[in-house]
Amino acid sequence: MRNYINYFTEIEERFQQRRGSLLLLSTLDWALIETWQEAGIPLQAVLRGIDAAFDKYEARQKRARMRRVNGLAWCAQAVMEAAEELREAAAGAAPPAESRESGFEHERVATHLEATAAALESTSIAPKACAATATRLRDLARELRDANSVDAAVQDLEALERTLTVLEEKLFATLTAAAPEDLLVGLKEHAARELAPYRSRMGAVQLRQVERQFVQKQLLAHYDLPRLSLFYMSQQ
Repeated sequence: MRNYINYFTEIEERFQQRRGSLLLLSTLDWALIETWQEAGIPLQAVLRGIDAAFDKYEARQKRARMRRVNGLAWCAQAVMEAAEELREAAAGAAPPAESRESGFEHERVATHLEATAAALESTSIAPKACAATATRLRDLARELRDANSVDAAVQDLEALERTLTVLEEKLFATLTAAAPEDLLVGLKEHAARELAPYRSRMGAVQLRQVERQFVQKQLLAHYDLPRLSLFYMSQQ
């Protein structure tokens, strides 16, 4: 199955490495990474795209003074090109072997679900929906701990991420309905300002996806609510 734990962190580390400084990714950057993940862009393609974008930047920088790269969105076009090249190269090739997760990984995932449930239970926004989601998360954690084989663990995590995606979408819809209109308008305006410098590097579909992810992440941050996806599981 796709490595849910390292996708975000490896992209962050590669960007920081190529930029040459410990620049924390912005909410916009994380939203962009999430659109790549949801689109099925392989980690290898993202890393290749980041390298290609910085290689081109460094070659141009030798000929002219250029502003420092301050956002991952600057690499978006190169990432999509790398993904297409990877798809063409992989046509007809055998699928890669699946990695296996450890039993300890299962325990960490269950702990993540329970911590997320606790945060949802303590919120005042859309309390009924959040409480119902929290109950479902605790049920999932219990089911996960009951898995009694490594093969079952891999299958469980694949199904679990799909379930978490559905639960997140339902939760976002409820929060959006409950949030004040002026808050949502302000979040969309914020997203538009953040995306403005990168519009020439992303297609219309990708721009809409990133804006949606950005608004959702900001809405959760406003109400101090966690993400459900395993991508946001603590590395500790």
